Amino acid sequence: MQNALRTIVRGVDWVNWLVGWLLAAMIMVMSVLISWQVFARYVMGNSLSFSEEVSRFSMVWMAMLGAAYAYRYGSLIAVDLLTIMSGPVLSRVLRLTVAIASCIFAYVLLTQGWAITERVASQTAPSTRVSMGWLYASMPAGAALILVNAIGIVAADFAGEEVTR
Repeated sequence: MQNALRTIVRGVDWVNWLVGWLLAAMIMVMSVLISWQVFARYVMGNSLSFSEEVSRFSMVWMAMLGAAYAYRYGSLIAVDLLTIMSGPVLSRVLRLTVAIASCIFAYVLLTQGWAITERVASQTAPSTRVSMGWLYASMPAGAALILVNAIGIVAADFAGEEVTR
């Protein structure tokens, strides 16, 4: 059983490794586009038509995937007074309760995010002419990653592993 749980944790950590590189690539693209936009507007006198929109799409994707990524490593803002003051048993129960609540939240976000993504898929963005479904797909993608990370947190807790970065 311990080996199966450790395999799940390694799989979740591998997914998060990929997401971390994707986040780094998105922030690089966003930084380059914004820098070029400023240069083009103020030095060349002619701005790009698509850079602001692509940067905005990247920011939304980074927020959704980044929040799920940070959840896995305990990097989100938290009030941990109860877990600090409680014993090991109550602390574990609280961690599992938070993980279950996160799964419920992620499930609702996944189903409702998918529904809204389908509704807006026929609309296109003004500058890039890309389907708005790509923007709204960040919601179910982030929710799916939250679910995967919640499973990883529970598996790591039952396997007795510490969350490492």
